[in-house]
Amino acid sequence: MINKVAKTAAEAVADIFDGATIMISGFGEAGSPIELIHALIDHGAKNLTVVSNNTGNGHIGLAALIENKQVKKMICSFPRTANSIVFPELYRQGEIELELVPQGTLAERIRAGGAGVPAFFTPTSVNTPLAEGKETRIFDGKPYVMEFGIKADFALVKCKTADRYGNLLFNKTARNFGPVMCMAAKSAIVQASEIVEIGSIDPEIVVTPGIFVKKVVEITNPVSENQLIRENRRYPW
Repeated sequence: MINKVAKTAAEAVADIFDGATIMISGFGEAGSPIELIHALIDHGAKNLTVVSNNTGNGHIGLAALIENKQVKKMICSFPRTANSIVFPELYRQGEIELELVPQGTLAERIRAGGAGVPAFFTPTSVNTPLAEGKETRIFDGKPYVMEFGIKADFALVKCKTADRYGNLLFNKTARNFGPVMCMAAKSAIVQASEIVEIGSIDPEIVVTPGIFVKKVVEITNPVSENQLIRENRRYPW
């Protein structure tokens, strides 16, 4: 019987190893798997390469993972946001690497990785520093830059509803990078606000099929990143 349900967040992330490449969903707070990230901090895996939209906020979630010196490199679109405190300081000190990728290009690189497409051409970044050292070609008289697909060892993703097969539904814009990250990772680990019985999810509305998911864990009352920041909370607590 297929059952991908982990009992705890700690159990869900237990297989993550030092040096792994990890995709983490989220657009700001929306879709950010805070409980899984905190479990990864407790787990202690280090020298990680993290692919995410940004570098976290305050001193919780992804920012806390970075602050705990577990991340050696970030691949992201927004390394600095309004509440981004940790990453900018460590980057200035030369303690963490950065690969800056335009947001649309980042999404397509992840999608390509999941679809088995090794590389593609895009006009984004032409004639900018981000195109330096990359192959360019002319199509229909216009220049394009080659970008490589991104794959990962693990993905940490947040969704609204899952079943024990790993079929997923998301909450509106909290979907963001979640589906493509599940496809591009060898092992997608998902926290769900609820895990329902098999058959409860109409197959016609499944967003991410269970074939792309390794583990799911139920987190019925996920924390609010914005609330924790307002309270000046830090993880570990």
